[in-house]
Amino acid sequence: MKSWWIRPEGGKLVLESRETPAPEPKAGELLVQVRAASLNRGEFIAGHGLHGGADAKPAGQECSGEVIKLGEGVTGMAPGDRVMGRARGAFAEYAVVDAREAIPVPARLSWEEAASVPLVFAVSYDMLYPGGALQPGEWLLVTGVSAGVGVASLQIAKVIGAKVVGTSGSAAKLEKLQGLGLDVAVQARGPGFYDAAMKATGGKGVDLVVNNVGGTVFAECVRALAFQGRLATVGYVDGVMKSEIDLDALHSKRLRLFGVSNKLRNAAQRAETIRGFVRDCLPSIADGRIKPLVDRVFAFAELPAAKAHMESNAHVGKIAVRMEAAK
Repeated sequence: MKSWWIRPEGGKLVLESRETPAPEPKAGELLVQVRAASLNRGEFIAGHGLHGGADAKPAGQECSGEVIKLGEGVTGMAPGDRVMGRARGAFAEYAVVDAREAIPVPARLSWEEAASVPLVFAVSYDMLYPGGALQPGEWLLVTGVSAGVGVASLQIAKVIGAKVVGTSGSAAKLEKLQGLGLDVAVQARGPGFYDAAMKATGGKGVDLVVNNVGGTVFAECVRALAFQGRLATVGYVDGVMKSEIDLDALHSKRLRLFGVSNKLRNAAQRAETIRGFVRDCLPSIADGRIKPLVDRVFAFAELPAAKAHMESNAHVGKIAVRMEAAK
Protein backbone atom coordinates (compact mmCIF):
# COMPACT_ATOMS: atom_id res chain seq x y z
CA MET A 1 0.00 0.00 0.00
CA LYS A 2 1.01 3.64 -0.39
CA SER A 3 2.10 5.31 2.82
CA TRP A 4 3.99 8.33 4.13
CA TRP A 5 6.81 8.10 6.66
CA ILE A 6 8.49 10.83 8.68
CA ARG A 7 12.15 10.97 9.62
CA PRO A 8 14.63 13.41 11.19
CA GLU A 9 17.01 15.20 8.85
CA GLY A 10 19.19 18.19 9.68
CA GLY A 11 17.23 19.10 12.79
CA LYS A 12 13.90 18.94 10.97
CA LEU A 13 11.35 16.25 10.21
CA VAL A 14 10.87 15.33 6.56
CA LEU A 15 8.35 13.16 4.75
CA GLU A 16 9.06 10.29 2.38
CA SER A 17 6.67 8.13 0.36
CA ARG A 18 6.92 4.33 0.69
CA GLU A 19 5.23 1.17 -0.50
CA THR A 20 4.55 -1.01 2.54
CA PRO A 21 2.44 -4.08 3.32
CA ALA A 22 -1.06 -3.36 4.59
CA PRO A 23 -1.30 -3.89 8.37
CA GLU A 24 -3.30 -6.69 9.97
CA PRO A 25 -5.59 -5.93 12.91
CA LYS A 26 -4.70 -7.59 16.20
CA ALA A 27 -7.20 -8.56 18.87
CA GLY A 28 -9.37 -5.58 19.73
CA GLU A 29 -8.44 -3.64 16.60
CA LEU A 30 -10.06 -2.59 13.33
CA LEU A 31 -8.49 -2.46 9.89
CA VAL A 32 -9.74 0.71 8.20
CA GLN A 33 -9.53 1.75 4.57
CA VAL A 34 -8.47 5.36 4.99
CA ARG A 35 -10.58 7.92 3.17
CA ALA A 36 -9.02 11.02 4.74
CA ALA A 37 -6.49 11.97 7.40
CA SER A 38 -5.58 15.26 9.04
CA LEU A 39 -2.40 16.98 10.14
CA ASN A 40 -1.35 17.68 13.72
CA ARG A 41 1.33 20.27 14.31
CA GLY A 42 3.09 18.44 17.12
CA GLU A 43 3.97 15.50 14.88
CA PHE A 44 5.94 17.73 12.53
CA ILE A 45 7.93 19.76 15.06
CA ALA A 46 11.33 18.27 15.92
CA GLY A 47 11.79 18.10 19.68
CA HIS A 48 8.06 18.45 20.36
CA GLY A 49 8.08 15.09 22.11
CA LEU A 50 5.94 13.23 19.60
CA HIS A 51 8.85 12.02 17.48
CA GLY A 52 11.96 10.78 19.26
CA GLY A 53 15.01 8.92 18.01
CA ALA A 54 16.66 8.84 14.62
CA ASP A 55 14.51 6.25 12.85
CA ALA A 56 11.75 6.86 10.34
CA LYS A 57 8.21 6.24 11.58
CA PRO A 58 4.83 5.90 9.88
CA ALA A 59 3.31 9.38 9.61
CA GLY A 60 -0.18 10.41 10.64
CA GLN A 61 -2.17 10.17 13.84
CA GLU A 62 -5.89 10.31 12.98
CA CYS A 63 -8.10 9.32 10.10
CA SER A 64 -11.57 8.51 8.88
CA GLY A 65 -12.60 5.59 6.72
CA GLU A 66 -14.50 2.36 6.32
CA VAL A 67 -14.01 -0.75 8.43
CA ILE A 68 -12.51 -3.53 6.30
CA LYS A 69 -11.71 -6.21 8.85
CA LEU A 70 -12.35 -6.88 12.53
CA GLY A 71 -9.67 -8.13 14.88
CA GLU A 72 -10.40 -10.96 17.29
CA GLY A 73 -12.91 -10.09 19.99
CA VAL A 74 -14.33 -6.95 18.37
CA THR A 75 -18.10 -6.72 18.63
CA GLY A 76 -20.67 -4.06 17.80
CA MET A 77 -19.01 -3.14 14.50
CA ALA A 78 -19.06 -4.57 11.00
CA PRO A 79 -17.21 -4.19 7.71
CA GLY A 80 -18.45 -1.11 5.89
CA ASP A 81 -19.04 0.95 9.04
CA ARG A 82 -17.88 4.58 8.80
CA VAL A 83 -15.48 5.37 11.64
CA MET A 84 -12.96 7.99 12.72
CA GLY A 85 -10.23 7.65 15.29
CA ARG A 86 -6.59 7.74 16.35
CA ALA A 87 -4.40 5.64 14.09
CA ARG A 88 -0.65 5.28 14.03
CA GLY A 89 0.43 5.68 10.41
CA ALA A 90 -2.82 7.33 9.31
CA PHE A 91 -1.26 8.78 6.16
CA ALA A 92 -1.65 5.49 4.31
CA GLU A 93 -4.21 3.57 2.30
CA TYR A 94 -5.00 1.36 5.29
CA ALA A 95 -4.57 1.90 9.02
CA VAL A 96 -5.35 0.11 12.27
CA VAL A 97 -7.60 1.69 14.91
CA ASP A 98 -8.12 0.45 18.47
CA ALA A 99 -11.80 -0.51 18.51
CA ARG A 100 -12.20 1.18 21.90
CA GLU A 101 -11.22 4.50 20.31
CA ALA A 102 -13.22 4.15 17.10
CA ILE A 103 -15.93 6.81 16.82
CA PRO A 104 -18.93 6.44 14.49
CA VAL A 105 -18.97 9.10 11.79
CA PRO A 106 -22.18 11.18 11.81
CA ALA A 107 -23.95 11.15 8.46
CA ARG A 108 -23.59 14.91 7.95
CA LEU A 109 -19.78 14.84 8.04
CA SER A 110 -17.54 14.57 4.99
CA TRP A 111 -14.55 12.25 5.23
CA GLU A 112 -12.26 15.26 5.64
CA GLU A 113 -14.37 16.74 8.43
CA ALA A 114 -14.48 13.37 10.18
CA ALA A 115 -10.70 12.99 9.95
CA SER A 116 -10.37 16.36 11.68
CA VAL A 117 -12.29 15.29 14.79
CA PRO A 118 -10.59 12.49 16.77
CA LEU A 119 -7.56 14.19 18.29
CA VAL A 120 -8.38 17.89 18.65
CA PHE A 121 -11.95 17.41 19.76
CA ALA A 122 -11.10 14.63 22.21
CA VAL A 123 -8.28 16.74 23.67
CA SER A 124 -10.55 19.79 23.88
CA TYR A 125 -13.22 17.67 25.54
CA ASP A 126 -10.62 16.44 28.03
CA MET A 127 -9.73 20.04 28.93
CA LEU A 128 -13.22 21.53 29.07
CA TYR A 129 -15.19 18.67 30.62
CA PRO A 130 -13.31 16.37 33.07
CA GLY A 131 -10.21 18.57 33.24
CA GLY A 132 -11.59 22.10 33.42
CA ALA A 133 -15.22 21.48 34.41
CA LEU A 134 -16.33 24.47 32.33
CA GLN A 135 -19.84 25.61 33.26
CA PRO A 136 -22.53 27.62 31.45
CA GLY A 137 -21.91 31.33 31.90
CA GLU A 138 -18.21 30.93 32.74
CA TRP A 139 -15.40 32.54 30.76
CA LEU A 140 -12.84 30.59 28.74
CA LEU A 141 -9.61 32.12 27.42
CA VAL A 142 -7.96 30.33 24.47
CA THR A 143 -4.48 31.44 23.42
CA GLY A 144 -3.83 30.60 19.78
CA VAL A 145 -7.56 30.18 19.18
CA SER A 146 -7.20 29.65 15.41
CA ALA A 147 -5.30 26.37 15.84
CA GLY A 148 -7.17 23.07 15.58
CA VAL A 149 -7.48 22.61 19.34
CA GLY A 150 -8.37 26.28 19.72
CA VAL A 151 -11.25 26.10 17.24
CA ALA A 152 -12.53 22.86 18.77
CA SER A 153 -12.35 24.37 22.27
CA LEU A 154 -14.26 27.44 21.09
CA GLN A 155 -17.01 25.35 19.56
CA ILE A 156 -17.39 23.00 22.52
CA ALA A 157 -17.42 25.95 24.93
CA LYS A 158 -20.25 27.63 23.03
CA VAL A 159 -22.32 24.45 23.18
CA ILE A 160 -21.70 24.31 26.94
CA GLY A 161 -22.93 27.90 27.17
CA ALA A 162 -19.64 29.54 28.14
CA LYS A 163 -18.19 32.83 26.84
CA VAL A 164 -14.85 32.85 25.06
CA VAL A 165 -11.89 35.20 24.77
CA GLY A 166 -9.51 34.15 21.99
CA THR A 167 -6.09 35.39 20.91
CA SER A 168 -4.41 35.27 17.51
CA GLY A 169 -1.82 37.33 15.68
CA SER A 170 -4.16 37.59 12.70
CA ALA A 171 -7.13 39.94 12.60
CA ALA A 172 -8.54 38.00 9.64
CA LYS A 173 -8.48 34.72 11.56
CA LEU A 174 -10.18 36.33 14.55
CA GLU A 175 -12.89 37.80 12.32
CA LYS A 176 -13.58 34.36 10.87
CA LEU A 177 -13.87 32.82 14.34
CA GLN A 178 -16.28 35.50 15.52
CA GLY A 179 -18.66 33.84 13.10
CA LEU A 180 -18.34 30.69 15.23
CA GLY A 181 -19.26 32.57 18.41
CA LEU A 182 -15.96 34.05 19.63
CA ASP A 183 -17.09 36.70 22.12
CA VAL A 184 -13.89 38.70 22.57
CA ALA A 185 -11.13 38.72 19.95
CA VAL A 186 -7.64 39.83 20.99
CA GLN A 187 -5.01 40.35 18.31
CA ALA A 188 -1.80 39.22 20.02
CA ARG A 189 0.83 36.63 19.09
CA GLY A 190 2.12 36.35 22.65
CA PRO A 191 1.27 38.21 25.86
CA GLY A 192 -1.00 41.23 25.70
CA PHE A 193 -4.42 39.77 26.46
CA TYR A 194 -4.67 40.42 30.22
CA ASP A 195 -6.43 43.79 29.99
CA ALA A 196 -9.00 42.51 27.49
CA ALA A 197 -9.72 39.43 29.60
CA MET A 198 -10.20 41.49 32.75
CA LYS A 199 -12.41 44.02 30.97
CA ALA A 200 -14.59 41.27 29.51
CA THR A 201 -15.07 39.63 32.89
CA GLY A 202 -15.67 42.82 34.87
CA GLY A 203 -12.32 42.49 36.62
CA LYS A 204 -13.01 38.97 37.88
CA GLY A 205 -10.75 37.07 35.51
CA VAL A 206 -11.44 34.03 33.36
CA ASP A 207 -12.50 30.69 34.80
CA LEU A 208 -10.52 28.44 32.46
CA VAL A 209 -7.55 28.95 30.15
CA VAL A 210 -6.53 26.71 27.26
CA ASN A 211 -2.87 27.53 26.57
CA ASN A 212 -1.93 26.47 23.04
CA VAL A 213 1.03 28.83 22.79
CA GLY A 214 3.47 27.83 25.54
CA GLY A 215 5.84 29.44 28.00
CA THR A 216 5.78 32.97 26.62
CA VAL A 217 2.15 33.43 27.70
CA PHE A 218 2.03 31.14 30.75
CA ALA A 219 2.59 33.85 33.37
CA GLU A 220 -0.05 36.10 31.84
CA CYS A 221 -2.49 33.17 31.69
CA VAL A 222 -2.05 32.76 35.46
CA ARG A 223 -2.58 36.50 36.00
CA ALA A 224 -5.80 36.41 33.99
CA LEU A 225 -7.39 33.63 36.05
CA ALA A 226 -10.26 34.23 38.45
CA PHE A 227 -10.58 32.79 41.93
CA GLN A 228 -10.59 28.98 41.62
CA GLY A 229 -9.55 29.30 38.00
CA ARG A 230 -8.11 26.42 35.99
CA LEU A 231 -5.26 26.49 33.48
CA ALA A 232 -4.81 23.73 30.89
CA THR A 233 -1.51 23.57 29.00
CA VAL A 234 -1.84 21.66 25.74
CA GLY A 235 0.78 23.11 23.40
CA TYR A 236 3.97 25.09 23.11
CA VAL A 237 4.29 26.23 19.55
CA ASP A 238 6.50 29.08 20.76
CA GLY A 239 9.10 26.47 21.77
CA VAL A 240 9.39 27.97 25.25
CA MET A 241 9.21 25.09 27.70
CA LYS A 242 9.71 26.93 31.01
CA SER A 243 8.03 29.79 32.81
CA GLU A 244 7.85 31.29 36.28
CA ILE A 245 4.80 30.51 38.40
CA ASP A 246 3.30 33.19 40.63
CA LEU A 247 3.00 31.15 43.81
CA ASP A 248 1.06 33.89 45.58
CA ALA A 249 -1.60 33.81 42.86
CA LEU A 250 -1.59 30.00 42.82
CA HIS A 251 -2.08 29.95 46.59
CA SER A 252 -4.44 32.86 47.22
CA LYS A 253 -6.72 32.27 44.22
CA ARG A 254 -6.78 28.49 44.78
CA LEU A 255 -5.79 27.86 41.17
CA ARG A 256 -5.48 24.50 39.45
CA LEU A 257 -2.84 24.03 36.75
CA PHE A 258 -2.85 20.88 34.63
CA GLY A 259 -1.47 19.50 31.41
CA VAL A 260 -3.30 17.58 28.70
CA SER A 261 -1.47 15.01 26.58
CA ASN A 262 -1.95 11.45 25.41
CA LYS A 263 1.78 10.76 25.25
CA LEU A 264 2.00 8.71 28.47
CA ARG A 265 -1.60 7.53 28.75
CA ASN A 266 -2.46 3.89 28.24
CA ALA A 267 -5.15 2.60 25.89
CA ALA A 268 -7.74 2.24 28.64
CA GLN A 269 -7.28 5.87 29.71
CA ARG A 270 -7.59 7.12 26.13
CA ALA A 271 -10.67 4.97 25.63
CA GLU A 272 -12.30 6.47 28.73
CA THR A 273 -11.92 9.95 27.23
CA ILE A 274 -13.42 8.78 23.93
CA ARG A 275 -16.44 7.32 25.73
CA GLY A 276 -17.00 10.67 27.44
CA PHE A 277 -16.58 12.56 24.17
CA VAL A 278 -19.08 10.30 22.39
CA ARG A 279 -21.55 10.81 25.20
CA ASP A 280 -21.15 14.55 25.76
CA CYS A 281 -19.97 16.06 22.45
CA LEU A 282 -20.69 13.77 19.49
CA PRO A 283 -24.45 14.56 19.54
CA SER A 284 -23.60 18.24 18.95
CA ILE A 285 -21.52 17.26 15.92
CA ALA A 286 -24.23 14.91 14.65
CA ASP A 287 -26.93 17.59 14.80
CA GLY A 288 -24.77 20.37 13.34
CA ARG A 289 -24.29 22.57 16.41
CA ILE A 290 -20.58 21.81 16.02
CA LYS A 291 -19.10 21.65 12.51
CA PRO A 292 -15.41 20.71 12.25
CA LEU A 293 -13.57 23.55 10.55
CA VAL A 294 -11.39 22.30 7.69
CA ASP A 295 -9.18 25.06 6.31
CA ARG A 296 -7.94 23.24 3.21
CA VAL A 297 -7.91 19.75 1.70
CA PHE A 298 -4.90 18.33 -0.16
CA ALA A 299 -4.58 15.16 -2.22
CA PHE A 300 -2.79 12.27 -0.53
CA ALA A 301 0.23 12.73 -2.82
CA GLU A 302 0.43 16.39 -1.75
CA LEU A 303 1.13 15.73 1.93
CA PRO A 304 4.47 17.62 1.82
CA ALA A 305 2.59 20.66 0.47
CA ALA A 306 0.01 20.26 3.24
CA LYS A 307 2.83 20.21 5.79
CA ALA A 308 4.26 23.39 4.27
CA HIS A 309 0.83 25.06 4.45
CA MET A 310 0.60 24.17 8.14
CA GLU A 311 4.08 25.53 8.80
CA SER A 312 3.15 28.81 7.09
CA ASN A 313 0.59 29.41 9.87
CA ALA A 314 -1.91 30.60 7.28
CA HIS A 315 -4.65 28.15 8.24
CA VAL A 316 -7.61 28.33 10.60
CA GLY A 317 -8.72 25.00 12.03
CA LYS A 318 -7.52 21.75 10.48
CA ILE A 319 -5.74 20.70 7.30
CA ALA A 320 -6.77 17.39 5.76
CA VAL A 321 -5.54 15.06 3.05
CA ARG A 322 -7.92 13.04 0.90
CA MET A 323 -7.22 9.58 -0.40
CA GLU A 324 -7.63 9.30 -4.16
CA ALA A 325 -10.38 6.69 -3.76
CA ALA A 326 -12.45 8.85 -1.43
CA LYS A 327 -16.00 9.73 -2.45
